[in-house]
Amino acid sequence: MPSIVTPATTNGKRKIGKDVREREGRTKLRKATTSRKEDPQAQILLLETEILESRKHYNNIVTLISTAKQCDAQDGRNTLACVALCRVFCRLMAAGNMVNSKGMPENEAVIVRWLRERYSEYVETLLALLRSKDTTEQSTALTLIMRLVKQEAVGHQAGNGHMWRTGLFASLVRTILDCSEASSLREEFVEKFVEEYDDIRYHAFEITAAVLGESQSLETKQLITRSALALLSSFEGIPESKDDLENFYTEAPENPKHYLYSFTAHKKQAQDAWLALLRRNLTKEERKTVLGIMSRRVAPWFLRAEMLMDFLTDSYEMGGATSLLALSGLFYLIQEKNLDYPQFYTKLYSLLDDSLLHSKHRSRFFRLLETFMSSTHLPAALVASFMKKLSRLALHGPPGGIIVVVPWLYNMLKTHPTCTFMIHREVRDAKTKKRLEEEGMDDPFDDEEKDPMHTNALESSLWEIETLQSHYHPNVATLAKIISEQFTKRNYNLEDFLDHSYSGIVDAELGKELRKAPVVEYEIPKRIFSNEEGGLGPLGALMAKVMEANGTRNSPHEA
Repeated sequence: MPSIVTPATTNGKRKIGKDVREREGRTKLRKATTSRKEDPQAQILLLETEILESRKHYNNIVTLISTAKQCDAQDGRNTLACVALCRVFCRLMAAGNMVNSKGMPENEAVIVRWLRERYSEYVETLLALLRSKDTTEQSTALTLIMRLVKQEAVGHQAGNGHMWRTGLFASLVRTILDCSEASSLREEFVEKFVEEYDDIRYHAFEITAAVLGESQSLETKQLITRSALALLSSFEGIPESKDDLENFYTEAPENPKHYLYSFTAHKKQAQDAWLALLRRNLTKEERKTVLGIMSRRVAPWFLRAEMLMDFLTDSYEMGGATSLLALSGLFYLIQEKNLDYPQFYTKLYSLLDDSLLHSKHRSRFFRLLETFMSSTHLPAALVASFMKKLSRLALHGPPGGIIVVVPWLYNMLKTHPTCTFMIHREVRDAKTKKRLEEEGMDDPFDDEEKDPMHTNALESSLWEIETLQSHYHPNVATLAKIISEQFTKRNYNLEDFLDHSYSGIVDAELGKELRKAPVVEYEIPKRIFSNEEGGLGPLGALMAKVMEANGTRNSPHEA
C-alpha cells in the first residue's frame, strides 16, 4: 500500500534555498547596472558620487572629461558630464584637495598635481564649448566657468588682481574677444555679470585693454577690434560715485581703501580700455559706431575727456556722415570741458552739402546746429551764410528735409533780427529801384566760398523760401508761407519737425478723411487734338504753334 507523501512544511509554502536568493540578487544587480548603462544621467551621477566618496575613484574624472569632449553626443551626455565635473572640482577646491601645503607627503603632492592637470584639461574643454555654434552649449559653458571663477576666488583673496589677470576669468574674456560666433555669448555675459557686478566690470575692462595692447596678426587684430567694440559699447551701467560700487561677484574686500572701492580706479580702467581701442586702425563703420555712442557711453567714463580730442577732431575733419556724428562728441567737449576748436564754424559750414538733407543723421545735425547758432553774439554775416546755404539746399531737398529747414530759418530770424534784411529790404534810390524792376539782379551770394564770413549772404535774400511756396507738396508749400506772414509766433519747437520722412508725409496725406470727394474725369475723351467739328481743339492748336515754331509744317489733324 503506497504511503502518503508529507509536505516539507506545515504551512504549505516551499522553502527557498540560499542559492536561489543569491541568484535573484545577482539578477537584480545586473538589471540595475544595465539600466544605469542605458541612462546616461544615472551613469554620470554614479561616477560623480564615487569620486566624492573615495580617492580610489579619481580615475572617474578622466572618464567624465572624455565624455564632456564628445561634442557630437545627441543625448546631451557631454553637457551632463560638464556639469558633474564642475560640482566635483568645486567640492575638491572647497575641501582643499587641490592645494599643496607645507610638509605634504610626496604621494599626496603627486595627487594634487594630477588633479590640477585634469582641472586644466576640463577648463580647456569648457573654453572650447564657448566657441560652439550652439548657443545653449555656450550659455552652459559660461555659467560653469563663472561658477569656477567664484570658487577659485574663495581660495585666494577676493580682490587679488593677479588671479583675475592670469586665471580662468582672463581666459574667458580672451575667448569672447577672439571668437567670431560670440554675439549671444557676449550679450549674456554683459547682461548677467558685467552689468550686475562691479568687480566683473572692472576686470573685464582691464583684460580687454591688455588684449587690445598686444601685437596680433592682421586677421586676428580685425576680429578682436570688432569684438572689443561690441563688448565695450554694451557696457551701459556707468557708476556716478563711490557709493555705487557695492555689488561684487566674489567676496567684497575687507580693506575700505581697496582699488575695487575706488571710483577713480574704475573710471581709469574704462578709460584705458577705450583708448586702447581708439588707437587701433578703426574702419569707417567702426568709427561711426564709436561716434554714435560717444557722449553717452564713452566720454562719461573718461577722467580726462580732453584725451578724446584727437580722435574727435580727426573724425570731424573726415567730412560726410562721419563729421556729422563727430559733432556730438565735440559739442560735449566744448560744453563740459571748455574745448577750444579753432575755425569751428568754418568747418561746420563746410558740412552743409547736397547730401545733408538726405542723410539719416539729419535730425541729430539740426538739433546740434540749433544749439550752435543760438548765441546772440554771433556775427550777422556768419548767421546769414548758414541761413542762405540751407535755403539753397532746400530747393532740391526732400520734403522731409525742407520741413526742418523752414521752421529753423524762422527761429534764426527771431533770434538774430539783424538778418531780417534777407526777407524785407527797402530800396530807397529811385534809379536803382527802377533798374531792379526792369532788369532784376544777380544773387550776390557766393555759393562756392568756404569762409561763411565772406559769402555776401547778408546782401542777398531768401528768395528760395518764396519759391518753395509753390512746392508740389501742399504741406511744404503751406509751411513755407510762414516766412511771408507776420512773425507773431515766438519760436517753433524743432523737435516737432525732425522725424518727418517722405513716406511718412505721403502716408499722412493718404490717411486723411476727405470732407468732399474730389472732382475727377469719368468719361474717356474720343479726341485729343481735334474737336467734334473736325477742326483743332485747344490742345491741337497749341501743338500746331509748337510745331510751327520748330519749323515743322505737319498738321496734327489726323491725331
